[in-house]
Amino acid sequence: MSDNFRSRIVTQGVQRSPNRAMLRAVGFQNEDFAKAIVGIANGYSTITPCNMGINILAQRAEVGIKNAGAMPQMFGTITISDGISMGTEGMKYSLVSREVIADSIDTVCNGQSLDGVIAIGGCDKNMPGALIAISRLNMPAIFVYGGTIKPGHYQGRDLTVVSSFEAVGQYSAGKIDEQELLEVERHACPGAGSCGGMFTANTMSSAIEAMGMSLPYSSTMAAEDAEKADSTEKSAFVLVEAIRHQILPRQIITRKSIENAISVVMAVGGSTNAVLHFLAIAHAAGVELSLDDFEAIRARVPVLCDLKPSGKYVATDLHQAGGIPQVMKMLLVHDLLHRDCLTITGQTIAEVLAEVPEEPPINQDVIRPWNNPMYSQGHLAILKGNLAAEGAVAKITGVKTPKMSGPARVFESEESCLEAILAKKINPGDILVIRYEGPKGGPGMREMLAPTSAIIGAGLGDSVGLITDGRFSGGTYGMVVGHVAPEAAVGGAIALVEEGDTITIDAHARLLQLQVSDEELARRHANWQPRPPRYTTGVLAKYTKLVSSSSLGAVTDLDLF
Repeated sequence: MSDNFRSRIVTQGVQRSPNRAMLRAVGFQNEDFAKAIVGIANGYSTITPCNMGINILAQRAEVGIKNAGAMPQMFGTITISDGISMGTEGMKYSLVSREVIADSIDTVCNGQSLDGVIAIGGCDKNMPGALIAISRLNMPAIFVYGGTIKPGHYQGRDLTVVSSFEAVGQYSAGKIDEQELLEVERHACPGAGSCGGMFTANTMSSAIEAMGMSLPYSSTMAAEDAEKADSTEKSAFVLVEAIRHQILPRQIITRKSIENAISVVMAVGGSTNAVLHFLAIAHAAGVELSLDDFEAIRARVPVLCDLKPSGKYVATDLHQAGGIPQVMKMLLVHDLLHRDCLTITGQTIAEVLAEVPEEPPINQDVIRPWNNPMYSQGHLAILKGNLAAEGAVAKITGVKTPKMSGPARVFESEESCLEAILAKKINPGDILVIRYEGPKGGPGMREMLAPTSAIIGAGLGDSVGLITDGRFSGGTYGMVVGHVAPEAAVGGAIALVEEGDTITIDAHARLLQLQVSDEELARRHANWQPRPPRYTTGVLAKYTKLVSSSSLGAVTDLDLF
């Protein structure tokens, strides 16, 4: 029983009358004042298909909480649609929204003295934002994913939102006509749910399930299927039991469970953004975690799933093949998961997976058998070198040119780079550098999906490299390196690159190197001057002032005092 719950039972006297009067106005009856009060952090929004089905789930959660003997109180949280804001100034607000979501849940749960919270989210930053708040609060909590979108279809192939971005590059390169571009756009997103490949939303939902903070199988359910609403109501029951037994997030979100989550991210071929988000979640939970830990896990965990963006299948296909529990069981039997980690159900990981088969079904190839993985090691590598002293993040599996040296083509923004690609000013062998797009410099560390998709669409994906202090969409693939730290805005080496300098990207050696002498770099740094902030008022100005390096998770509460 929480302190909040206990205090409401004890203080039923005169001093609580004004508080109770307010609660009566929102539906409390006499007997309800002795019940646990459970917040429903409702990410419903018609801004994006990722979140437009969430209100139905929030209402089912409300029913479940009441039927379990507790009292629900619903409140809203924000979202930014990464897919809609991509390639615009609006994308600068995407990573910022992670902090706003975390702060809003933190504020309401503490401000209203709630006993627990069920957070329901859909678009990319909803998941880490909720988990950061849950880790800080350390009150009983569960996360419910709004669900994945079903694939679109056109001319016999499955489509996702990334298909639209790549089609722009194909159209620019003369590979498709305007009519096909329009048809891809019309068919890519058929309804409610988050982007359908193993992009950031599905990566984070899968990782949260692996960590034990959401129910088994829930992370790959389609938003529009009945089982998603049923799972939400069950989640509410589980949460109320967790309140009764005081199962707390920091008992679940531990070093071991975060390692389990990262192992699953590697096994499913998940988004580079998982690195940034788990650094932030670990910070909020008081868990030691660094970029080097991701590299250690990558070296021992194979990629087991053939999923978009670089593979063939989408999250609904993974669900039909056994979902995240099937992937976890395969890792478990090969000693790549910590079996004793607690989950929100009160069971350990080993107990949750007890009835799951050790090998995937034989009539599918979404999840590969253990002896025939997609790749023998994980795909998310940490690169270091004089261009990234703190580290950078890259997807390295399936890259046809794992080592590349070439002339730097330097761009001060995403827009200027995209313009050059579409104008056919980029040549095979070029290494594109997009800088001043980091957490402080952007600000907000925009995702570079538009230029990377244009590179793929133009047929340059195997011959052109790209590095940035910004981020990449979970839909990005190819020889691209993001999260370069220190970033340009604080004088990192990426700020010192000049047009025509030779840059080496070596995936196998995990190296990101500018072929310029230390003496020349020192000379350039002595002449470098920081740029004035792009924003001086509002949320972006506050974010610029507070945000840490991407190598530390781009958190905003690192060194406040």
